[in-house]
Amino acid sequence: MKAFTIRENEAGQRLDKYLRKLLPDAPGSFIYKMLRKKNIVLNAQKASGAEHLSVGDEVVCFLSDETFDKFSRSAGDTIEELKRIPIQPAFSVVYEDDDVLVMNKPAGMLSQKAKESDISANEHMIAYLLESKALTEEDLHTFRPSICNRLDRNTSGLLLAGKTLRGLQQLSAELKSRSMAKYYRCLVKGDIPEKKLQKGYLLKDERENAVSIFQNGAPNRKYIETEYDPVERFGDYTLLEVHLITGRSHQIRAHLASLGHPVIGDPKYGDERQNRIFENKAGVNRQLLHAYRVRFSDGSEVIADLPADFEAALTWLRDRMQKEPVKG
Repeated sequence: MKAFTIRENEAGQRLDKYLRKLLPDAPGSFIYKMLRKKNIVLNAQKASGAEHLSVGDEVVCFLSDETFDKFSRSAGDTIEELKRIPIQPAFSVVYEDDDVLVMNKPAGMLSQKAKESDISANEHMIAYLLESKALTEEDLHTFRPSICNRLDRNTSGLLLAGKTLRGLQQLSAELKSRSMAKYYRCLVKGDIPEKKLQKGYLLKDERENAVSIFQNGAPNRKYIETEYDPVERFGDYTLLEVHLITGRSHQIRAHLASLGHPVIGDPKYGDERQNRIFENKAGVNRQLLHAYRVRFSDGSEVIADLPADFEAALTWLRDRMQKEPVKG
């Protein structure tokens, strides 16, 4: 027999959904059979599985240890794998409270798994929470913290994660309502003297994992808004702060490129000649796009400093400006 008391992270969901997390290798037919035979009960009463759980509810499984272990094995294997993940040196926590964690993702790291064998920022985040004791192995059987936004593999910067169900719900609500403001820093080709709000429509080619930008709407095209503000100008290059108003796939990179201001180092939408210059002169080998700051609905902000490779490119440009000042 095993008994489980429902906590905040598990409350609100249906009993059958909870049991599928608790016993991930059990077929649904087995779970419903155990409910019918009262081998799994809720608060000492027979249950159908459709009941919604509340904090303090007790789920009791009258199963042998062998049966329970057999059907919970894959969850246990996953937890052991997470415990073996080393804490990534480049992975840094920018902000953390009881419900929310904000991390600074390095370029080259996936935000979330693309295939089963991947180790993404999400797995590194869970490994960190296990190491810091903010999360227990027992928690992971029925609740898994998760990243709420995504960055491209070679985009660095802020990732937001919910440590608890409350945190996930809070972040998801802010993202959906756009009450959270997300700002990126990027180095682009061209001199941009003033702040602008640009609008357009984005069409994604799923097969090619690429997007195109249009000025007019049409079926399958999604409306986009991108606002940018120059932070530092280098004659023929500009460091921008970009307010991502609508968060579409590849929006910043593709929208700026369509306006004649491709992000330096971008292999998909960028200027190949400019990319070679920065690779040879400043060692740039990825798009210089960084999720720099987030302002939450309560006015609080978190900031992730620019990474070393981005700063190195800016230093090279500043040195070049001193040696070859722009005329006019």
